[in-house]
Amino acid sequence: MLAVTFTALLLLVFGLSPVDLSAQDEPEAPVVEQPTGDAEALDASESIRQAGSTLSDLGDSLVHLLPRIGVGLAVILIGALLARLFAYILRRSLHNWRRADAVAALTSIAVYLLAVGAALSVIAGDARALVGSVGLAGLALSWALQTPIESFSGWLLNSFKGYYRPGDRIAIGDVVGDVYEIDILTTTVWEIGGPDKPVQGAQPTGALITFPNGEILRSSIVNYTRDFPYVWDEVTVGIANESDLPYAARILREVAVRELGNSMAQSAAAYAELLKRRRLDSDVSLEPQSYVTPTDAWTNVTVRYLVEVRSRRRASSNLFIALSEEMNKAEHRGKIVPSLPRQQLDVLPPPEDYPPRGRSSQ
Repeated sequence: MLAVTFTALLLLVFGLSPVDLSAQDEPEAPVVEQPTGDAEALDASESIRQAGSTLSDLGDSLVHLLPRIGVGLAVILIGALLARLFAYILRRSLHNWRRADAVAALTSIAVYLLAVGAALSVIAGDARALVGSVGLAGLALSWALQTPIESFSGWLLNSFKGYYRPGDRIAIGDVVGDVYEIDILTTTVWEIGGPDKPVQGAQPTGALITFPNGEILRSSIVNYTRDFPYVWDEVTVGIANESDLPYAARILREVAVRELGNSMAQSAAAYAELLKRRRLDSDVSLEPQSYVTPTDAWTNVTVRYLVEVRSRRRASSNLFIALSEEMNKAEHRGKIVPSLPRQQLDVLPPPEDYPPRGRSSQ
């Protein structure tokens, strides 16, 4: 595609034209036989003459094009200055609008394209024929630069739709972290921990991860802080099956309310209002809740609460300690029995107590 494009552009610039095939249908001119001895010398001299004529024509064409090339370069320079001027004006006038950078970038690209098109039209001298060459060049470049074009498209999409902004905590593909910087082609985030990472909890690891913006077009984006910087979290403790389950669930819930109730009430109310505006289920509890789930050997009591996303690990750690301290108080002894590893042994009677073979037991 690039070869076809540049060939068409050269033909257009230097005023060359393809060979007229209709000349093949004309009757052939009579061949004048040359003396055999002088045939090779005539062919060599004719080839040299044609080569010199071609080089001379090419040099003359280039000399004639120099003024046009100068004007074309001046047009591109003026276009670059106008693009920077328009971008500066747009950023100053739309600085409070988060899409200002995207609008300024699109305006600059449009000005650059117009300037380059005008410059090539001046050099070629035929804007209509230039359209075909520019179209082929655009096709070739779009094929060769798929990844940068995808990344630029992802940047534009994010700029107008606002999937994430600097400071947001996101998960996209295998990357989880806080957005540090967004440019035209890539996004950089501070990584946070998780499974299979040196830091297991949702806390910064200190590593920077850069990924192409094209991931926006291919992966699901999870934003933990865009509209609501709180997430639901759970802490689970195990108690023995012989515990007083209603009593245990109530006591553990009271501990969670004492530890997190004041900070959760306002955020839960904001969450309910957010759901209500979107016509979703807005029946949100303003206090932590406890739930009981049976297992094979014990019963799990799960405390569910709302917490700021960056305080998730600290809140769960503090709550687990408070629950453990409450369960170990003497006043709950016999009612809340912690679950411990258990092993069941079946004791069989001695062999002499088995009935003899062939006889049925009475």
